[in-house]
Amino acid sequence: MVLWGFITLNLVGDSSWVSQSFGVLISGVLLWDVLFRGQLGFSLCFLEELWSRNLGHLFVSPLRPHEWLIAMMTMSLVRTLIGIIPACLLAIVFYGWNVFSIGFPLVGFFACLLVTGWWMGLIITALILLLGLGAESLAWLIVFLFAPISAIYYPVDVLPTALQWLAYALPPAHVFEGMRSVLFGHGMAWGHLLAAIGLNIAYLALGGAVFLVSFHTARRQGALLQQGE
Repeated sequence: MVLWGFITLNLVGDSSWVSQSFGVLISGVLLWDVLFRGQLGFSLCFLEELWSRNLGHLFVSPLRPHEWLIAMMTMSLVRTLIGIIPACLLAIVFYGWNVFSIGFPLVGFFACLLVTGWWMGLIITALILLLGLGAESLAWLIVFLFAPISAIYYPVDVLPTALQWLAYALPPAHVFEGMRSVLFGHGMAWGHLLAAIGLNIAYLALGGAVFLVSFHTARRQGALLQQGE
């Protein structure tokens, strides 16, 4: 209701919005799926080890936490590509829209949204390590909580003023503003892309620090051996 309410406000204010770029909504859906799959792919790699009570076995080996994180990021990338490439091809077949027509900026948008999914996954796994499987539901919900202020289907200025600063404090809003700039023929909005990259670097560093603190805390308390279904 919230998402489509804001979309309606945008369409009422500018009835030519969709006609200016046929693929803007489809591109928004496809790029949002990158964030969703990136975050879920990362979180599921962790949850699968937790469900199978395998964390203890992993960390009696020489495996280091940062190596494990790199492995989860790699699996997240693979899972995202497996899911998103067929969806992009189906969009060409069913809707006649080729998201690859965005060109080189699409690579930057994809990378920024994937990294956003990673730092969200880091924070979720950190909370699960500290709080147990009671925090598991965050892995399925967190992306949708951010959706209304991510400006996926409508520009940030449609949001209430109080929420606009929050939207610009998160990378997805900058990515989708940049996407619309390209699709509406205004060229690449480099300011938005650089803002998304800078925010992702900061949040990824923060997420990594939170994860490592939570991991070492859980290890000292013996929680790595106790958690599981």
